[in-house]
Amino acid sequence: MGEKKKKKAIVLLSGGMDSAVLLFLVKKQNYSINTLVFDYSQKHRKEITAAANLSSLVGADHLYLKLNLPWSNSSLISPKKRVPKKKTPGVPSTYVSARNIIFLSYAVSYAENVKANSIFIGAHTLDYSGYPDCRKNFLDAFAKAINLGIAGDRVNIRYPFLKKGKREIIEMGMKLGVPFELTWSCYLGGRKPCLKCDSCRFRTRAFSQLGIKDPLFKK
Repeated sequence: MGEKKKKKAIVLLSGGMDSAVLLFLVKKQNYSINTLVFDYSQKHRKEITAAANLSSLVGADHLYLKLNLPWSNSSLISPKKRVPKKKTPGVPSTYVSARNIIFLSYAVSYAENVKANSIFIGAHTLDYSGYPDCRKNFLDAFAKAINLGIAGDRVNIRYPFLKKGKREIIEMGMKLGVPFELTWSCYLGGRKPCLKCDSCRFRTRAFSQLGIKDPLFKK
C-alpha cells in the first residue's frame, strides 16, 4: 500500500516571529506547505527575505506576490508618515486597510488552484486588540463566506494562535526549533531593529519575560 498522501496547506508568511512559529507548527503537523508572502511596499521589506529563507528551510513551495495599494495612508507604506515609536490608543497608524482580507482572498484563490484544504494565518491576541481584520468574528465569517463562493472542495481558515500571546508563541517556537535569528519584526526595516516601534517592543518584552536573549542579537 502506498504512502498516505499529505494534506496541503497555504501558510501566510510574513517573515516575522509569529508566522515563523506558525510555519514550523504546520510542518510538524505533516502538511505539504505552500507559503505565500506579499510585497505591498512595506517599509520593513527585510521581512520578505526572511520569509524566503524560512520557506527554504522547511522545504516549502514559496510564492512571492507584489501588490500595489496606492490609496493606503498606513505608516507602514506611506512615505509621508512615520512609524510611531510609542503606543497609541485605538487602531494604530500601522494598520493597512483590509490587509488580511486582501491576503486571505489571494490565499483562497491559490488554495483552490493547488487543491490545498487549509489556509493558516498567525493572528494572535495582540493583533486583534488593534487590527479589526484579525478578530475571531471576522475570521469565522470570512471562512463561511469563501466556501459559498468557490467551486472546489471546502477550504478551512485556521488561526491556532488567536488566544495566545507573544510569550506563549515564543515558547512554542523554542520547542519546535524555530530559528528566531532568521526572523524580522521591526517595522522600520533598518540594518538593526529600532527597538522602539510596537513590533519591536512586543518582541523584546516577550523574550525578556522568558529571561531569554533574543537570538536575533546573538549573531
